[in-house]
Amino acid sequence: MHVYIAGGTGVVGRRLIPRLVARGHRVTATTRDPAKTAGIETLGAQAVVVDGLDSAAVGEAVAKAEPDAVVHQMSSLAGKLDPKHFDRSFAMTNRLRTEGLDHLVAAAQASGVRQIVAQSYTGWPNIRSGGWVKDEEDPLDPEPPKAQRESLAAIRYLEETVQKADGTVLRYGGFYGDPSDPMIPIVRKRQFPLVGGGTGYMSWVHLDDAASATALALEQDARGVFNIVDDEPAPASEWLPYLADCIGAKSPRRLPVWVSRLAAGDVAVSMLTRTRGSSNARAKRELGWDLRWPSWREGFRHGLAR
Repeated sequence: MHVYIAGGTGVVGRRLIPRLVARGHRVTATTRDPAKTAGIETLGAQAVVVDGLDSAAVGEAVAKAEPDAVVHQMSSLAGKLDPKHFDRSFAMTNRLRTEGLDHLVAAAQASGVRQIVAQSYTGWPNIRSGGWVKDEEDPLDPEPPKAQRESLAAIRYLEETVQKADGTVLRYGGFYGDPSDPMIPIVRKRQFPLVGGGTGYMSWVHLDDAASATALALEQDARGVFNIVDDEPAPASEWLPYLADCIGAKSPRRLPVWVSRLAAGDVAVSMLTRTRGSSNARAKRELGWDLRWPSWREGFRHGLAR
């Protein structure tokens, strides 16, 4: 098939392009930065410079490409994440999840493209009550911390819009495996503490496994919502010290909840004490997804980019 990837230079896009090309597909991938077109072409795709927030440019690019499927992988995370001002850090990504998605869906529909796949996220958006591991049927959080409300609203909008278009939503877990991962130096410097009992759960996925699941969703013309995470949701009290050990860092500091709330805000406290993990049973069952790194334990030890 011919796949149009909006956001081809992101951490998933850079792994998805060569995987699709190796499997015999043709790929057109976009970037906002003309300096990055050569990198896309090196991976085997045709590069197009497009601003995802420019509706006319998106419509023209999709119409010219005439793809069989479009994939939304657009995000914009620059600089250090500020948990106290979470929505501010995700402001541009939220626009790409709403305005950018609208432009891409409209362009796809105008060009007769019937398959739409979009990147979403699982973990902190899950409802923070009941069991510690959620599946796709569980609701999203009705009462997120104030600083995450705009970001969760953008995720809800993306998922509802894609499903109305009979598309596919891939809820990726926490990514790892990228050389520029900003979390690694923070953990190495012991600036990522354990808060309270570290009871908040996280579901991880190696970027290579995220790309393989995305390729399968495209090839199998999957529909609906899928959690793209590994087999082992785990609390921060387990994965954070283990990650520190894997990268040769000292064990993380421990902070009481009230100190962390004053220093980093409600989002940081929630993510490290109340966030729920996610089940990958549907993706494994319906996509036939076979993970290279089924557990973050193996992935952190052997699959981290050094």
